[in-house]
Amino acid sequence: MGKSDRFGWLAAALLVSFASYSYAASNTGDIETSGGWIRATAPGQDQAGADLAITSKQAATLVGASSPACKAVQLHTMTSENGMMRMREVKAIELPAGKRVNLRTSGYHLMMVGLKAPLKEGEMVPFTLSIKVGKHRVVKVETTAEVKSLTATEAESHVDEHMH
Repeated sequence: MGKSDRFGWLAAALLVSFASYSYAASNTGDIETSGGWIRATAPGQDQAGADLAITSKQAATLVGASSPACKAVQLHTMTSENGMMRMREVKAIELPAGKRVNLRTSGYHLMMVGLKAPLKEGEMVPFTLSIKVGKHRVVKVETTAEVKSLTATEAESHVDEHMH
């Protein structure tokens, strides 16, 4: 094999690997997550709410989530009815194209049910989000949420997020 043949083969291999990378990135619908956080849990507490922001370059729908830290992750919404806050499970959360959806400020959150161990400040909890892109395709997006102190507030979480 001549020198030019080797360089041609190398160029082709690099082109294929870059093409594969581009396909993988666009295959997820160019979905980004940020600012994931959870309040630490008290002893015996078996549920916790997790917040994060999701931005999808194309219209998508969050249809599910899971985490090895708990038995199940449910999609929830908080609404005010007659002066009372009510939490309800929802089947999906719309992710409009190009718009950052902050689960906490939009009234949504991920509810971790059946925690396997207490969540301690400083831990990182992994999540797998199931996001429907297009009519039928569901992609998996891996993300994490940092466990903050028991007294952490949403405002403190966003200050930390902007400092990174």
